[in-house]
Amino acid sequence: MSRAVLSLGSNLGDRLGYLRLAVDGLRDVLVAVSGVYETAPWGVEDQPDFLNAVCIVDDPARDHWAWLRTGQALERQAERVREQRWGPRTLDVDVVTVDGVRSDDPELLLPHPGTADRATVLIPWLEIDPAAEVPGRGRAADLLAALPDSDREGVRRREDLTL
Repeated sequence: MSRAVLSLGSNLGDRLGYLRLAVDGLRDVLVAVSGVYETAPWGVEDQPDFLNAVCIVDDPARDHWAWLRTGQALERQAERVREQRWGPRTLDVDVVTVDGVRSDDPELLLPHPGTADRATVLIPWLEIDPAAEVPGRGRAADLLAALPDSDREGVRRREDLTL
């Protein structure tokens, strides 16, 4: 069994459409998908707000590298262009964790760097997996509770949007 947590984000063009493209592309392996959340940009702040979601997927035929390639293929379908680190994008698919695998390969760092410090990932992940754990860092609920209130408050659930 290969169970992965994928974080989805979009802040260019049809943001919801790009998230739906990703979810539709994962439909045959989808275990759960969170609601849609809106967040301010991180890193490069002079860009549009993001729509974010988290998916849990499962496919015994895929390892952590296959999940990375799956995410990259979805980004290509969304015509993502990489011009600036942390810059605007049609679709970003991050592999958050895969079966607790740890990787320090520069192409695929697992768990995804910064996960433990990002309410934009922790909140939607906890919505669909209240027992979530970040390998080597601890329970996602504890990590989220340790973040500043402003980080948690900056992640707004969009009840009017669904995937």
